[in-house]
Amino acid sequence: MNKFSKRREALLYHAKPIPGKIQIVPTKKYATQRDLSLAYSPGVAEPCLEIAKDVNNVYKYTSKGNLVAVISNGTAVLGLGDIGPEASKPVMEGKALLFKIFAGIDVFDIEIGTKDIDAFIDTVKNIAPTFGGINLEDIKAPESFEIERRLVEELNIPVMHDDQHGTAIISSAALLNALELAKKKIDKVKLVVSGAGSAALACTNLYVMLGVNPENIIMFDKAGVLSADRDDLSDIQKKYAKAKPGLTLADALKGADVFLGLSAGNIMTPDMLRDMAAKPIVFAMANPTPEIDYDLAVATRDDIIMATGRSDNPNQVNNVLGFPYIFRGALDVRATKINEAMKMAAVKALAALAKESVPEQVNIAYGERKLIFGKDYIIPKPFDPRLITTVAPAVAKAAMESGVAQFPIDDWAEYEEELLARLGSDNKTVRLLTNRAKTDPKRVVFAEADHLDVLKAAQIVYEEKIAFPILLGNRDTILDLKAEIGFDAEVPIIDPKTKEEDARRDRYADTFWKSRERRGIQKIDAQKWMRERNYFAAMMVNEGEADAVVSGYSRSYPTVVKPMMQLIGKAPGISLIATTNMMMTSRGAMFLSDTAINPNPTADDLAKIALMTAKTVKLFGMEPVVAMVSFSNFGSSTDTGASKVREAVAYLHKYYPDLIVDGEVQADFALNPEMLKDKFPFSKLAGKKVNTLIFPNLESANITYKLLKELYEVDSVGPIMMGMDKPAHIFQLGARVEEMVNMVAVAVVDAQEKEKRRKRWQHG
Repeated sequence: MNKFSKRREALLYHAKPIPGKIQIVPTKKYATQRDLSLAYSPGVAEPCLEIAKDVNNVYKYTSKGNLVAVISNGTAVLGLGDIGPEASKPVMEGKALLFKIFAGIDVFDIEIGTKDIDAFIDTVKNIAPTFGGINLEDIKAPESFEIERRLVEELNIPVMHDDQHGTAIISSAALLNALELAKKKIDKVKLVVSGAGSAALACTNLYVMLGVNPENIIMFDKAGVLSADRDDLSDIQKKYAKAKPGLTLADALKGADVFLGLSAGNIMTPDMLRDMAAKPIVFAMANPTPEIDYDLAVATRDDIIMATGRSDNPNQVNNVLGFPYIFRGALDVRATKINEAMKMAAVKALAALAKESVPEQVNIAYGERKLIFGKDYIIPKPFDPRLITTVAPAVAKAAMESGVAQFPIDDWAEYEEELLARLGSDNKTVRLLTNRAKTDPKRVVFAEADHLDVLKAAQIVYEEKIAFPILLGNRDTILDLKAEIGFDAEVPIIDPKTKEEDARRDRYADTFWKSRERRGIQKIDAQKWMRERNYFAAMMVNEGEADAVVSGYSRSYPTVVKPMMQLIGKAPGISLIATTNMMMTSRGAMFLSDTAINPNPTADDLAKIALMTAKTVKLFGMEPVVAMVSFSNFGSSTDTGASKVREAVAYLHKYYPDLIVDGEVQADFALNPEMLKDKFPFSKLAGKKVNTLIFPNLESANITYKLLKELYEVDSVGPIMMGMDKPAHIFQLGARVEEMVNMVAVAVVDAQEKEKRRKRWQHG
């Protein structure tokens, strides 16, 4: 994508359909006059009076306890510098989004129009009664140090400048594990630091707390080495101004054990790296370009242990590993501050988590057979669902033990359940899906690439490295549309109707005809069909010239399914094709089947659909909990529709006893585990969180997923084809661009899995 198009896309993302990235959503009913009289006057007076009696009641009756302010004056925004408070607002809204999706914390972003330290502090202090915590962001050093120090001292709620402490906490966890792997003692290592801003100083300070000897630290900034003869250093920088004047980075790195970079890209050369001690630890965290390129570094030293700030390298030092969970733990015990003990608890929790067995969900997300503690895995991955139940409790316990907790936690098991419940309110599964696709992108045929939205989807999957698109359609139209949207990458464009494709079309037709000549197909029919893009695309996949096909944006579902079924067909041992839709609901991902293929499945069909869907759920790293839904509960009706569901469940219970499945059950009971446990305690679903619904017929499944999608703006991925021999996935008519991108990610993951199975079969 050219610079203009990327800029336009970013601006449109922030502007449409509603400006900004966050909004306020009511948490109470407001439909009736009674509701409103409780929400405001006269009912609102009661909690006001209770808070007036005891100010701590503000946590009981308002949102303060789960509300954080992200505050900046815009003086050090990302790599953009001092751009002002208004220009910093998109970044602060983005931080608010991360707080919400990773830890369920609500945020008001506050942009303050002053560079005066006293005025800034006074403003924050005056608005602090609104909030349970303060996250300072993008404030330039050295002012940021003084602002944070005074606010921590003068307020009785948690305050943290994440630019400093976030990177420090995550990289400290990485340092502890790297030193363990390198078998180096922390008090003996020589540390060279490139960068002397707020993040670099905070990291160095925390490393010293962990045990690094200050006498073994050499620090550089843009002007050179920090030395005692310089008169331009802050008081904090002077702590590390112990080197000889004129010392170069190359000289300092000779024999160094650890390099910490928070400065500029490509300032470390291979020769500098070669001069470091055995098993060097290199944290090159300048973004987007590290101080030394990761591939260059590992090619230079095979004994290196390296971390960067980039997601495409191992060991990403990402602040999202820390701040959501640190504030989560602090808020949940109503801590009066985030102290050093709490930061250290987060460090040790992250370091310990990297040594534990990694859940299959995380391995799947990152395309790994088995992530295991070692030099390529010294800190947890950002998508690890255990972070919230590991870091937040550690921080909360440290707050209690250090005496800053006002609301101690008694039942830690119950607290963990509460934390897990917060994970169901976002689209983590989609992020896991696309991340997994990126680990091994596949060739995907877009059979309708001469439609603008389809081409936009192809552009996104190419630029995000989800897939390698192959574009089918009129070449001139596609080229014009590519120019319009700034899609300037060289990707294959094929028009099956042109003379240039005569030979391939004839080859495809002959292959297809020979496979179907005894099933009523004439050669002339095969030749005619190969001029149609869906038939041509399916044959590309069959012949191994593409790994997957996506289609359906401009045509009805049945017309697109037909060629896929004729040419690709069912996988070996599969007698039924079905579809499932993954719905991104407020309770997490829900799978609904069958949404597009089988109008009135039999009991046998329903059992097969349930098994295929369960297998698909596992593909996404989740344990299937399956409800076979109906209008009746466990035999309350003898209707044939309910009976076939009951029969399917009986079959599954007999032959697949390990599968968590039950029914027939009404949808409300299926989705309310406590209600189900109360009325039907014998059910295998009692007390469990259902994530899969199998419907008795096509119309109920299709209507349900489309109602969810339109009435509640629930994102949908699907219908996902199940049971096909090769990856073929069909868009809904008029699908949105993001829906098509998600379906391509599904197609890529499907292709990855089918390739793995094929290799296992070939090797016995």
